[in-house]
Amino acid sequence: MANIKSAIKRIDIAERNRLRNKSYKSAVKTLTKNYLAAVDEYAKEPTPEALTAVQVRMSAAFSKIDKAVKCGVYHGNTGARRKAKISKAFKQLEAV
Repeated sequence: MANIKSAIKRIDIAERNRLRNKSYKSAVKTLTKNYLAAVDEYAKEPTPEALTAVQVRMSAAFSKIDKAVKCGVYHGNTGARRKAKISKAFKQLEAV
């Protein structure tokens, strides 16, 4: 454990940031899984309601990724890559 006051403060700040980053990353993973599940449901039975669910979940995932990038949890390119992966899943389904 650190003895210097500023070092103790930095440890507290690092722990706070770690927990914030962890919650953002977990939320992004959860929203991505929910979105991919909605895409699978739409692939099985393409109804307007399923399409709406896919679009809503895509929007939620994109929003959380953008917020994570803005807060510095993800690098900009990482956020773009994750959004591209999400978009690709639905675009491949539409192409078929």
